[in-house]
Amino acid sequence: MMHNFSYVRLFFLSGLNETMNLRVVLFSVTLLCYCCIVLINIALIVTVILDKNLHEPMYILLCTLCMNGLYGTTGFYPKILWDLRSPVHVISFSGCIVQGFVIHSFVCSDLSILAVMSYDRYVAICRPLVYHSVMSKKRLLMLISFSWFTPFYIVGTNMILTSRLKVCSPYIARLFCVNWVIVKLACFPADTVVNNIAGYIAIIVYVFHGFSIVWSYLYVIRTCVNSLENRAKFMQTCVPHLASLLIFLVTVLLDIMHTRYGSTNLPQALNNFIAIEYLVIPPIINPLIYGFKLSKIRKKILHGIIYKILVKS
Repeated sequence: MMHNFSYVRLFFLSGLNETMNLRVVLFSVTLLCYCCIVLINIALIVTVILDKNLHEPMYILLCTLCMNGLYGTTGFYPKILWDLRSPVHVISFSGCIVQGFVIHSFVCSDLSILAVMSYDRYVAICRPLVYHSVMSKKRLLMLISFSWFTPFYIVGTNMILTSRLKVCSPYIARLFCVNWVIVKLACFPADTVVNNIAGYIAIIVYVFHGFSIVWSYLYVIRTCVNSLENRAKFMQTCVPHLASLLIFLVTVLLDIMHTRYGSTNLPQALNNFIAIEYLVIPPIINPLIYGFKLSKIRKKILHGIIYKILVKS
């Protein structure tokens, strides 16, 4: 039976239905994972903020990436922890829209920040003589603002368009809300032409982001081939960026490919893992990669740990 929009005030999330017998274990693991994400990202953010020697474009952009990781995971973990403690897994229509906005804008912001980071490395290695004039404080602030407000505007527009749809089914077979799921639940026939156009515009914008990243690193690699000094700089500063980019692309594309072409017969636990990979792996791995690979951050963190141990002893 068709539901009128006025009756669909709650969505029922069915992603945990088959695993509720393990909810104590899942709650413990999820809470541990979220605590790790919060602690290591805050540790790196605080390290960059407090040490004036780290007030350089590369480290400030890294700090922005970690802040974005905290922002995105906050849109997922508190809700899933609440669901693991509740017998019924529901979310309001407005709550679903907000959660979808946070998660989509987190993903888009991550790609924008990685694009800015690739540009920063291009200027540092390919145009070192003009690096400080090109990556000035004003330019850096503009680039960071671009990496935050462009995704917010694009995703916000998409979510506003989605919120106007009449929804006929309250059942979502996932752990959390995303835009395309809400659109699929729209009553038939639904006027989703504008939503599709907005979605294609977003895809085009972020495909260009991808092209800019590829272009930047192609120039960086070409410059580093014949220079031992540039090769050392590439290994020290570009490898963490490329690792973050690869992890991000693999986790996001795996979810997209599984959503569009994946089998519907996979176990629910595997479906859930594929769906949340980009909310688990990048926010944990990114600060660890940079913390271990970038010598200034590694030394600062190790110095802080040693100092605390000596003070306590």
